[in-house]
Amino acid sequence: MENNPLQRRSFIKKSAAFSSILMVKSSVLGQGNSVAPNERLNVVAVGAGGKGSSDIGACAGENVIGLADVDKNRAAKSIKSFPGAEFFSDYRVMFDELGNDIDAVTVSTPDHSHFHAALRAINMGKHVYVQKPLTHSIWEARELLKAAREKEVVTQMGNQGHAGEGTRLLKEWVDGGVIGDVTEVHCWTNRPIWPQGLTRKPSDETPPDYLDFDLWLGPAPEVPYSNAYCPFKWRGWWDYGTGALGDMGCHLIDASYWALELGTPDSVEATHIGNTPDSPPTGAEVTYTFPARGDKPPVTLKWFEGSMKPPLPKDLGEGRELAKGGQLIFGDKGTIMDTTDYCRSPRIIPEIKMREMARSLPEKTLARVPDANPHLEWINAIKGTGPTPGSNFEYSVPLTEMVLLGNLAIRAGKKIEWDSENLKAKGVPEADEYIRRAYRAGWDIG
Repeated sequence: MENNPLQRRSFIKKSAAFSSILMVKSSVLGQGNSVAPNERLNVVAVGAGGKGSSDIGACAGENVIGLADVDKNRAAKSIKSFPGAEFFSDYRVMFDELGNDIDAVTVSTPDHSHFHAALRAINMGKHVYVQKPLTHSIWEARELLKAAREKEVVTQMGNQGHAGEGTRLLKEWVDGGVIGDVTEVHCWTNRPIWPQGLTRKPSDETPPDYLDFDLWLGPAPEVPYSNAYCPFKWRGWWDYGTGALGDMGCHLIDASYWALELGTPDSVEATHIGNTPDSPPTGAEVTYTFPARGDKPPVTLKWFEGSMKPPLPKDLGEGRELAKGGQLIFGDKGTIMDTTDYCRSPRIIPEIKMREMARSLPEKTLARVPDANPHLEWINAIKGTGPTPGSNFEYSVPLTEMVLLGNLAIRAGKKIEWDSENLKAKGVPEADEYIRRAYRAGWDIG
């Protein structure tokens, strides 16, 4: 549809113009979110332990002025690494106290908390780096895109493989017609590697004194503490995580989604083992169907997780087995396989065909990200010394939406025919509660 917000591209033009503005000293502009190339950014972290530690650690060349985490023990490494940064349990307090000094924010919390932290930062005019999947629900992803366009901030989702060499090679090969017309893609992962398919809530426990569990819950329903929720096993509960698909889909599907310009699927359906109202399945197969795009034919993309595996491709050869995760792109002239989580090493199979074609593969035409570093890509864009990040929200919101539609089909238990313009599953009104979730009191969004 012409008015579909995911089809608009005006933001890219605005970002290019905005980048030129960033070349001017912020003191001249009087804008808190503008930084000259020779200045350091003032960066804060929402989530400073686990993945948050590596995300803010990747910004060590800037001024890290604030760290927020509900678990002081897990944040200890970041606290030690950045002794000059103020520490907060509540990121909202950090935003209130440091707001005028903040240029950029990393958001590396469990899935259910991404949206509120990112939206607050964007509405303050701060540039954001948000871990995948971008949000817990489709509506939230669309809202972040709207806010980012309005505030003209630089955005990046943390699906780091998008900045890598392998992802670019795959796209160049597909664009160059190396495997011909592509009509089918298979992506798979051995995850979950945490408990899923859970049928009852765990026993109540006393939270440790270093954890503010109420803040950890954030917008999720209030429940007693259990270590079955945090710090690690939250992905196995629908209230906090998005299962194996949410965890790995934005990584494993990314390269083929970009190379094939898949956009929005017409329909999604799923078969699964073990899904419950509280917990994602132990195994699933999700089938996405995409319409033709210009001269590109329709595509069927199949996602496999946990106990459900894709069939072995005939080009792999006898006696071979699939790796723990990867992707297969099937064309009418050949097949590309990658068996890494981030498309680090795409290959044409069988291997003899890869050797035969090695000298005739297309030239490299796509710009490379320095050191394949998505954090530096984001920082350079903020300073106006680099292009718009590749996984900015114009790209990563449609990717996130596509991934989360798979979970929508799993949870609704029905085939989803997707009305993208109106955010509706046609004829499946019971899916509405998953498209836009409810928040507990005090965390409502207007």
